[in-house]
Parts: sequence; structure tokens; C-alpha cells
Amino acid sequence: MSKTTLAIVAGLSAAAGAAAATIFMGADRKPSTSTTSPITTPTKTSPVASTPAFSRLSPKELVPVDPSGLMQYGFPGPVSDLNPTLSTTSAYDRRTRNPSWVAEHITPASLSINNADRKHSVFVEDESIPSKFRAKLSDYFRSGYDRGHQVPAADAKWSQDALNQTFLLSNMCPQVGDGFNRDYWAHFEDFCRRLTNNYPSVRIVTGPLYLPRKDFEDGKWRVSYEVIGSPPNVAVPTHFYKIIFAEDGVTGGNVSLGAFVLPNAKITNDKPLTDFEVPIEAVERASGLEFASKLPIHRRKRLCEEIHCSILVREYAERQKNLLGDSPRRKSLE
Repeated sequence: MSKTTLAIVAGLSAAAGAAAATIFMGADRKPSTSTTSPITTPTKTSPVASTPAFSRLSPKELVPVDPSGLMQYGFPGPVSDLNPTLSTTSAYDRRTRNPSWVAEHITPASLSINNADRKHSVFVEDESIPSKFRAKLSDYFRSGYDRGHQVPAADAKWSQDALNQTFLLSNMCPQVGDGFNRDYWAHFEDFCRRLTNNYPSVRIVTGPLYLPRKDFEDGKWRVSYEVIGSPPNVAVPTHFYKIIFAEDGVTGGNVSLGAFVLPNAKITNDKPLTDFEVPIEAVERASGLEFASKLPIHRRKRLCEEIHCSILVREYAERQKNLLGDSPRRKSLE
């Protein structure tokens, strides 16, 4: 992905930014061989629409309506079910039956403790979510998709309860299995764990995206995604993001930021991880979320300039034997 491409994604409006992200991060796009290219400055600017002026009623005039009176019957929403657990903190999207984001915190100490075994864990519905908005176990049955952890179970082996809570369906999204959830995505999760060899504290936010694709017949952009379940209930994301905050451990110190967007599709293991690196603003525009609004610019570092961002390919059987993986000691994370 070229630097011009990244700048375009970061600079576009919310809708166009999401659309551009689809172009540059689509599963069927070949890796770009360009690393730098000049950024052209537009010669013309679009006119800015003026804000309409609204007349105000004088104190003597009576307001004949009360729109806020609807609240006597209840607040319609949207409601983001905030759900803190031992291993995660998340916000749930009732419309898609997927989390909007799930946050975790890993450290060298947390990953060194092995007090749990995933063989004792089972996937369960999250009963803190109202039933009519809840993802169901039956939704995934014969759907063709994995119940894909947003916070991986391997990051919570310090406690059986913490590990069990990662199996709540509110921590899941439908993910392509072979070639993604059990392969490239798992290697990416391993990369995140290996960051703790260089940083004493790593915070990660993970979630789904639903990005538009261009219809080459009519040239229009559309958001299209599958919905699994009978009746249809859980949306299948088109992409997934991870925002990484690698902290130097000093109060008020530097934070190395990394933002990545991966398609929910098979990805070959020879695909460089840096091909999926995007500006954090691109994820914010596409998701409608903000991730680092309180982090001053002078404290921010670019993660992939501080360390070598790359995956280590591990066979699935090997990962099952040792989910924490080998942790290298070098800056390159190799």
C-alpha cells in the first residue's frame, strides 16, 4: 500500500474514506509494489455549504409541540451495551449482533501465567444482552463461518474465568475459517503477543467493519454483507480492524500506535502485514469510532517504524499445543 494511498484514505470524508479503504484493502487486490509516491494538491476546493439560519421564538410565543415527550415511553437508542469482563471491555452493536469494539490489555506478566485451559471453556450466549438483540449459538450452526474471537483466548490464560469470558458470543464475529481465522488472523494475534517482548504494556482494540465495494457494472458503491442465522440474525463483517497501543511503561511516556484493516477472507501467509497497515484516522472514519482522542500528538510513535511488523507462520496443530508461541528477544520480533 503506497503512502499516497494511505494519505487519500485518511483525508477523505467518512463515506468516501470507507469506500477508499475497500479499494485499497480488498481481498482480491494485488499487493502494491510502490512504497512512496508524490501527493498532489488539489487545485480547486469544493464550496462549503452554509449552515441554515433558524429563527428563534420570542419569549412571548408558545411552543405548540414537545418532541422530547417521546422519552416518557423510553429512549429509542442507539444503545451500546458496555460490557467489562476480567479479560475484555467491549461495546455491543445491537443492530449487527456483533461487538462494535473489544479492548484488551496484555503484559509480559499476564502472558507468562498459565492457569487455564481452553478445553474447559465453551461458547456461550451473552445473557447481559437483551434476547431479541443477542447473537445465538444456533446462528453459527452450519453457517460456514467460525465463531471468531475478537480478543483471543490465548491472551487470557492467566485465569480460567478470564479465559471463559472470551468465549461469550459478544466477543465473537463470523469469520472465514481456513485461510483467515485459523491462519493469517491467528498469526496476527501472535504478532500482538510478541510485542510484549519490546513493550511492558500493550493495549489492543479489535472490531468489525462493513465497507462498501464498487459495482463495476454501474460504478456505484454499495455496502453488502451476508447475515447468518435462521431467521437471519448476525451480520458477517467485510473486514476487521486492530488498533494497537504499545506503551513504553513510563507515565506520560510514548505510545507506539499501529492500525490495521484485514479483509474477512482467505489471505496467503506470504502477504506482508504492513500491506494492511492504515492510518488510525482511516479506521475511525470507517467505523465512526475514536480511539486516541486524548493521546497528544507528541507522545505518538508509529509502531511499524519502531519495530519490524511481520507475522511468523505457525501450523495450526503447533499453535494448539502452545497458544502463547515462542517470544523472540530481538527488536525485529523475528
